[in-house]
Amino acid sequence: MSHNPIKPRDRVKIPRQGMPEQDPAARARNFQEVNLGLPEELARTEATRCLECKKPVCAHGCPVGVKVREFVDLVLSQDYKAAAAKMREDNVLPAITGRVCPQEDQCEGSCVLGKKFEPLAIGYLERFIADWEAESGEIGLPPRAPATGKKVACVGSGPAALTAAGDLVQKGHDVTVFEALHEIGGVLVYGIPEFRLPKDIVRRDVDNMRKMGVKFETNVVVGQTVTIDELMNDEGFDAIFVATGAGLPRFLRIPGENLNGVYSANEFLSRVNLMKAYRFPEYDQPIYDCKGKTVAVIGGGNTALDAIRTALRLGAKKTFMIYRRSEKEMPGRAEEIHHARDEGVEIQTLTHPVEFLGDEKGWLTGARCIRMELGEPDDSGRRRPVPIEGSDFHIPLDVVIIAVGTGPNPLVQSTTPDLATNKWGYIEADEKSLRTSKKGVFAGGDIVTGAATVILAMGAGRTAAASIHDYLTTGVWELPEEPEEEATA
Repeated sequence: MSHNPIKPRDRVKIPRQGMPEQDPAARARNFQEVNLGLPEELARTEATRCLECKKPVCAHGCPVGVKVREFVDLVLSQDYKAAAAKMREDNVLPAITGRVCPQEDQCEGSCVLGKKFEPLAIGYLERFIADWEAESGEIGLPPRAPATGKKVACVGSGPAALTAAGDLVQKGHDVTVFEALHEIGGVLVYGIPEFRLPKDIVRRDVDNMRKMGVKFETNVVVGQTVTIDELMNDEGFDAIFVATGAGLPRFLRIPGENLNGVYSANEFLSRVNLMKAYRFPEYDQPIYDCKGKTVAVIGGGNTALDAIRTALRLGAKKTFMIYRRSEKEMPGRAEEIHHARDEGVEIQTLTHPVEFLGDEKGWLTGARCIRMELGEPDDSGRRRPVPIEGSDFHIPLDVVIIAVGTGPNPLVQSTTPDLATNKWGYIEADEKSLRTSKKGVFAGGDIVTGAATVILAMGAGRTAAASIHDYLTTGVWELPEEPEEEATA
């Protein structure tokens, strides 16, 4: 039964409700959240825009299959606790995805309203429900099946592992998440800055998972502290899900990358996030001081945007994004690019560094760059950047942050010889079941696909959980062979 009092023909006349946000000049110098969240009145107004489609394609656009129509209807009826429980059936990290998921490409990108009007603000509503839980203290937890007696280990505590753990514990399995660092959350805590995803928000979702029955162990480096074989043979785990991500930084391989003041984005963001540089001077600043300096990031993705906006908040005088394609090809979220520009970040497109320059003491002083033009599309479907001969120019710089991608961490693979990997070092896993070459071991997320979004990693976690549950309940490991296609005359 619908709780929407407005007729469908009138719903389309309601404008999409805007997200309140901090003033750009103020937020550029603090680490508080940029987006402030929808007040209840705006959230309910936004929820009335839902057309209540008989076939909700928005849910099909979501990699974890959140039942959007059902939770939106619960928002309309003001049963926010039930809305949270409904969301958590498919998504155990609603406070996180409500903030960092690229909804415009997923659920909202599939919304029927979006064909002629602005799509329903599904991400804003998701965040509203999660924030309501925190403010009210009422947590909507989904039911848990009776205990199965089966033990599952999730290696890593990023979005793929957390999602798999949340699904598996609901099915009655005994689940333990192992994290190498001292904080649970993986890339959610070391990679995404405080102003976009506060650490307390991640802790909140993790604490709710503890209430669901998931166990967590930190400072356990699987591959060194304990191996996969030891977890299975000595610790008695019946299945293991490897979701260690792709945290190995890539570099440009140009002269001067070893100068002082040149960082990988992974190192820069990890130092700021895990060593609390964002709370300086309460904590010592564990990076080369950005205050009053000219800082550039090389790259155009969300990590590049996170890094340069972090440098700005650490007191940088001037900030650049240097990207070799045009803004149209930038993989970063449109909202984040808009926020960066509002805060004063200068975006230099069709530009690429060919050399970093330094002084006699080994400190960075600038970059020699070259202009680019776009040629034919490459494997990614984007037009390939081609250098323009004789277009060299110099940019004075004090700090450079390189954000041009990552590779797989090799620890688990190097100590598990019967775990097949591809030529790039990523774990090979069956596309549909995420089963690996080693019995009882599954793998998913960035360690299989390479770096992707939080929500796609979560989708892999859901796939893995369903596959692990099937294996634990049937005992069958061998996958059925694909039927051969009949030859045509």
